[in-house]
Amino acid sequence: MRYQSTTGLDHDQTQELVARIHQVLGSPDRRVGRPAALGLYRSVLLTLVLLRQNLPQTVVADWFGVSQPTVSRVFRRIAPLIGQVLCPHTPPLPEALSGRVVLVDGTLIPTHDHATHRKANYNAKHRQSGVTVQVLATLDGTLLAVSDPVEGRAHDKTAYTLTGLADLLAHHQVVADLGYQGTPTIRPRRKRPGHKRHTPADKTWNTSVSSIRAAVEHAIAHLKAWKILATGYRARLTELPTLIRIVTTLEYYRQGW
Repeated sequence: MRYQSTTGLDHDQTQELVARIHQVLGSPDRRVGRPAALGLYRSVLLTLVLLRQNLPQTVVADWFGVSQPTVSRVFRRIAPLIGQVLCPHTPPLPEALSGRVVLVDGTLIPTHDHATHRKANYNAKHRQSGVTVQVLATLDGTLLAVSDPVEGRAHDKTAYTLTGLADLLAHHQVVADLGYQGTPTIRPRRKRPGHKRHTPADKTWNTSVSSIRAAVEHAIAHLKAWKILATGYRARLTELPTLIRIVTTLEYYRQGW
């Protein structure tokens, strides 16, 4: 198995993750009933594959030679443990922001079109349902934080306030895009009233801001390489915030925090 592309972690990181989960679970005094269909190591691999590739559980069941209900049970058991053992890798806020220029951008986590949340979570820009998260990154594209999700229809400026980032970053230099108009962030300039084109000075400014902002786009791309956040979340919406936190801790761990 090519660990980096299939599970998102290299071989050594996977081994360490399994060892940490084993420490949390411990060894049972005695075994009763039927033996487990999958050992701990393969259970962790199965969970990572689901998070990284977002494959149907029936396909993963065929890969690992088990039933679909077993895949579901393993995922629900192991995924929270991954989040638990990787919590220490979460950058401490606001300490991690000290002395940094912070890049911020919003991204949509697509979901299935749940009828009970259809209006609140429909994003007109992307023409699909989902929830919105705010992503913070450093100038070199290292992930700093991912906010709690808000309704998919929320504008970036609204989400920036609702998630508490406006207060958290009030005394920091923050670079954003035009979606944060009206906030004290550094962002591209709009065309001046009565002008059809940007002035040369505005063009130079916008080019500079865009080149800086590219790093947060890279951070979002790495985060959404965990395809369960990119290609359509299919399970219960009430569980999505927890899943986003689990995937975020995996990305922190992968980046070496």
